[in-house]
Amino acid sequence: MAETAPDDVNSAFTPRVFSGIQPSGHLHLGNYLGALKRFAETQNRGVQSIYCMVDLHAITVWQEPADLRHATRELAAGFIASGLDPARSILFNQSQVPEHAQLAWLFNCVARMGWMGRMTQWKDKAGKNAENASLGLFAYPALMAADILVYHATHVPVGEDQKQHLELTRDIAAKFNHDYGVDFFPITEPVIEGAATRVMSLRDGSKKMSKSDPSDMSRINMTDDAETIAKKIRKAKTDPEPLPMDLDGLEGRPEARNLVNIYAALADCTPEDVIRDHGGQQFGTFKPSLADLAVAKLAPISSEMQQLMQDPAEIDRILGSGAERAREIAAPILERTFEIMGMVRG
Repeated sequence: MAETAPDDVNSAFTPRVFSGIQPSGHLHLGNYLGALKRFAETQNRGVQSIYCMVDLHAITVWQEPADLRHATRELAAGFIASGLDPARSILFNQSQVPEHAQLAWLFNCVARMGWMGRMTQWKDKAGKNAENASLGLFAYPALMAADILVYHATHVPVGEDQKQHLELTRDIAAKFNHDYGVDFFPITEPVIEGAATRVMSLRDGSKKMSKSDPSDMSRINMTDDAETIAKKIRKAKTDPEPLPMDLDGLEGRPEARNLVNIYAALADCTPEDVIRDHGGQQFGTFKPSLADLAVAKLAPISSEMQQLMQDPAEIDRILGSGAERAREIAAPILERTFEIMGMVRG
């Protein structure tokens, strides 16, 4: 079969965005700026958008059942409070759509062991205890490929740390298409954009903001109230120099760069705009401005999340409705995959 450029392959598919987030609890500013905020903006561009709480991925490491249920609902509340409209986008949790797991098994038979073994996240998470890691953790990227390709998604918003997994998704799609002589799966394109796609710790600008950091002051949780948000910004680590007069002056200053990027992402402007307006200021002046901005943008989201979490049955209804809509897309794609692979179907 002649090779086909990704753009040529994808031109035959309906433009569709898919992304998923693990419901592992403690949504923070990095999740909002790197994902939730962008997802809410995408639905305004007229492209069908599918967003998923990937609870099957979450259980590749041990999860307390009650905690997983709470985290799934809290993540759904975070999506909605951040501006995602479940009537315009599709919002659901992964385990309610069995086509994900079914296609993942088929992709386990397409992907190669060597591909999986080279995944840096597998190496990082398994470490020296690879023999004790779950098979699911090793096969995680094949399930991620199934999450995406079961909807023929053409675009996936990803952070830098997920680019390798998306490359594997593209490899699996290309191998399937080549092996079976079809152009059935799109060669999905990554979407990486925005000033704060990678938000760093407030205590160490060289490390990614993370829920696993032992210091709660390292992150702004999406459940923090206004007072806590402002306090964390005011106490964020900085260096003694004022903000530079141009972006080049942020070189070698990770904490300063992080705060500038956070400001830009919250204000929907560029880092250049922030430096133009605040260059030369001491952090004693800049951080209160950032704190005010963060409170104005984030406190209403925190408040709405709390309100939504008071009615878990309504959240479950929204997710169930989203799952039904998701299956309307996924089921025929999976069925056609079975047929292509030679499965006898009744």
